[in-house]
Amino acid sequence: MSKPLNILFVSSEVEPFAKTGGLADVSGTLPQVIKDQGHEIRIIMPRYGSISERKFKLHDVIRLKDIEVPIGKEKKIANVNSSFIANVKSKVQVYFLANKELYERPGIYTSPDSKKDYVDNDVRFIFFCRGVLETLKRLGWQPDIIHCNDWQTGLIPAYIKTMYNHDPFFKNIKTVFTIHNLAYQGTFPAAAFDKTGLPEAEFGKEGVEFFGKLNFMKAGLVYSDVITTVSEKYAEEICSTEEFGCGLEGVLQKRKSQLHGIINGIDYNIWNPETDELIIKRYDMRTLEGKQDNKKELLAKFGLAYKVNVPLVGIISRLVDQKGLDLIKEIADDFMKLDVQFVMLAAGEKRYQDYFESLHKKYAAKMGLFIGYNDELAHLIEAGCDMYLMPSRYEPCGLNQLYSLKYGTVPIVRATGGLDDTIHDVESGNGNGFKFKKYDSKELFKTIQRALKMYHDTAAWKKIMKNGMQQDFSWESSAKKYTNLYRNLVKQ
Repeated sequence: MSKPLNILFVSSEVEPFAKTGGLADVSGTLPQVIKDQGHEIRIIMPRYGSISERKFKLHDVIRLKDIEVPIGKEKKIANVNSSFIANVKSKVQVYFLANKELYERPGIYTSPDSKKDYVDNDVRFIFFCRGVLETLKRLGWQPDIIHCNDWQTGLIPAYIKTMYNHDPFFKNIKTVFTIHNLAYQGTFPAAAFDKTGLPEAEFGKEGVEFFGKLNFMKAGLVYSDVITTVSEKYAEEICSTEEFGCGLEGVLQKRKSQLHGIINGIDYNIWNPETDELIIKRYDMRTLEGKQDNKKELLAKFGLAYKVNVPLVGIISRLVDQKGLDLIKEIADDFMKLDVQFVMLAAGEKRYQDYFESLHKKYAAKMGLFIGYNDELAHLIEAGCDMYLMPSRYEPCGLNQLYSLKYGTVPIVRATGGLDDTIHDVESGNGNGFKFKKYDSKELFKTIQRALKMYHDTAAWKKIMKNGMQQDFSWESSAKKYTNLYRNLVKQ
């Protein structure tokens, strides 16, 4: 039997401690499944002000002497707390890198008041990246693999390949860097480079410089031993065009042989209509009538009337361009004139928020809107809707279409990234949803009309629902792909 691996999983957000999106879900679940498969894996993240010491039973793990982390010519002090996340099989230790000045704030990346990024995010994540490495040395725990996630961790591979290159502690450590969303790159003015402490030569075309700025994402892509991203299709897309590569397609093209697409999984302990405690009536493929009870409850929560044979379409989304909201805006009036009801749980850019609030006023009898995030409502939307709308401009993986499949809520998606990998159009004969290729509002509208027509063929619709519900997108197979990747890397 192969020797178990030691893995450090580094992320800026981890469910249940801090979350802005899918990264937190992945970071909270994937390490637990890897631990279940027999490996020693630990997580490290920043200690944000919102993380309750009492609720999560945090305790100090480095007490004797605080860690000093250089930021340019200054030194900032770090200490390390610890907690655990657990499932029925095992528990994973989570370290929290703490510094009150940098992390004791109401938001993770942005100020809740101004909705703008914190101006010192460069310092906050330089501190985090270098602090992770200093923490490992202090703990005396040597991982075989450091698995970094998104731009906030991108400097770690750069530090290991340069400043820590001659440190025997890091000699055999390999780095994996996962792109969850290439559009968010952690780009800062050139002056931020001096704060990293990296050798001057690294601020160049072959290093961390990107159009005269410091780019954390590029650092992760250039210096890591292996790059992964969260679906096979997205791995292809980001190498091929500027639209998906966001300017880094040339860097990715050079590293294509070290780039792997591994689809995200979902946690069926949380997202499963058979066991979900947040929905009004549990159900499975044999008891699909339970879905109607959830539909009635959902409509009641939004103050909408239950109407027999009228499909309910749902969206749970960040209000940003990526999510295809401009397409929805272009067809909104035509869509609302169809024989449908529509519910939306969303938060994000004010211009979109204002627009959907005005649409809600106009169609109050047919549309429900909740601005913000509510976990209970998210589960009820997945359980109570007939269709789920996700017409993304790009989508590295997407999780909501996977939740929807499990709940028998038929996805309508654009064929991009993970949406294209996981949704198979009903026209293929054994499909689980509806999709369109061209990023165009007319194509979206035609696809919605196609779905609505099929909805009224009860037998055909049930077959589509069941096709989705019986698919397995649990983390086990994806976790095996990650551990095989780790093993191959350690052998090199």
